[in-house]
Amino acid sequence: MNSPVRRQPAGLLRYRKRSEPDSPAVRRPPLSFIRSGAVLAAALVLAGCASLSPDGGSADVQALVGNNPLMAGATAQRTPDEASQKSVDALLARPLDVEAAVRIALINGPRVQDAFATLQLSDADRVQAASLPNPVLSFSRLAQGSEREFERMLSFNVLGLVTLPWQARWAGQRHEAAKLQAAQSVLVLAADTRRAWVRAVAAQQSVAYLRDAKEAAEAGAELAHRMAQVGNWSALQRTREQLLLADAAAQLARAEQAAVASREQLTRLMGLSGERAASYTLPDRLPALPKAPPELGDVQALALRDRLDVRSAQAQNAAVAGSLGLTHATSVINAMELGVVRNTTFDNDADRTKKTKRGFELELPIPIFDWGQSRNGRAEAQYLQSAARVRDVGVLAASEAREAWQGWNTAYALARRYRDDVLPLRKKVNEEMVLRYNGMLASVWELLGETRASMLAVNAGIEAQRDFWLADTDLQLVLTGSSPGAMTAPQTAAAGDAPATGGH
Repeated sequence: MNSPVRRQPAGLLRYRKRSEPDSPAVRRPPLSFIRSGAVLAAALVLAGCASLSPDGGSADVQALVGNNPLMAGATAQRTPDEASQKSVDALLARPLDVEAAVRIALINGPRVQDAFATLQLSDADRVQAASLPNPVLSFSRLAQGSEREFERMLSFNVLGLVTLPWQARWAGQRHEAAKLQAAQSVLVLAADTRRAWVRAVAAQQSVAYLRDAKEAAEAGAELAHRMAQVGNWSALQRTREQLLLADAAAQLARAEQAAVASREQLTRLMGLSGERAASYTLPDRLPALPKAPPELGDVQALALRDRLDVRSAQAQNAAVAGSLGLTHATSVINAMELGVVRNTTFDNDADRTKKTKRGFELELPIPIFDWGQSRNGRAEAQYLQSAARVRDVGVLAASEAREAWQGWNTAYALARRYRDDVLPLRKKVNEEMVLRYNGMLASVWELLGETRASMLAVNAGIEAQRDFWLADTDLQLVLTGSSPGAMTAPQTAAAGDAPATGGH
């Protein structure tokens, strides 16, 4: 009995070869099935070589960021456990310094967990790309009169098998880039936490001094009111003191709101909620300035060598370059399947005969309408785009390193000027004014005015100290991690989509 004609998809070439039916007297296992079994066994062995990382790649990320000064010796955790939560409670029980804030953020912060989850997705893609394509088993039953035909076919994606080493290498390159991006996210979180801590402490410190300034203004306004009542002061002089009080109250209100906002930002970065968000306390003042600026050498060379976003962009560009090669190689023939066929025909008439046919089937597309020009053009454009982004990240890193170094030096010089010159001189003037007041050589108004000026000078010194520590964090991030503003190594479209190989 002839097999019924099967309709073929347009543009698809299918070649089928079948052997003659077996002799009823001789039954032997088909050689094609023995070979296919051997191929399947080898596939199972090779597939076992690709497995998910037990820690999701967190150890590799920690190795990339462990010695970074922004980390303060902290360890980023993929999933917080009971022991880590106890350590968070212990850190919150005492005044929260910047190192403790960074540790809590890296243990409890949602952004760390999101970065590791993204890395775990990349690890799953790596394993999937390195796994052999599954064979496909098809079965059909055909009937004509008293005859029944059963067809079984076991097919393999040959092109997927041939390109498997490249797919595994491509997925490995993409996973390495994902590790660098996860490490970059961890460093950005550590830097953001440091900035939030600096702003929160500085705002709290400014509130304390502005409250003293407001109290001094209240004392001056009350004294002016009494002197105006007895006719010793004019309405103009009294109004001026009231204006000073109103301005001091407005500055204090703004400072209190800034303190609340900066503390809440720090709370969000540390992932705290409920009682934890309100229970922690901050130190009374910012850390002291370093005694001398560090000698960093060529900062732009350091940035181009150590910045994670530069290394991530280079790794992505290498992966895109590899995808360009495979796209060129498979632009014409992007799918090929080989199948082992076994047909058995039963005749249910009086003789009840059984016939078996064996053979193979090869299926591949015919490049009639599409010769792969668009796929090649798209792959080349994606490579040029990736190369341009590498250059852009390099230019940005060098420029930001120079800018951050200059900003660090300027902030350090201003903070030292307040610490070494302005505040000591202001303190000396205040002491002299007290002596003159005690000697009845200066009025109480002059003393109150000098007190307000001293408090405002101290507040300006706090802001200069705050700006220095912010500039210090930006410099460390610029030299080792990423741009201070945002992540600057975006995923490319080509790096996000594996080249099509027809069934993997």
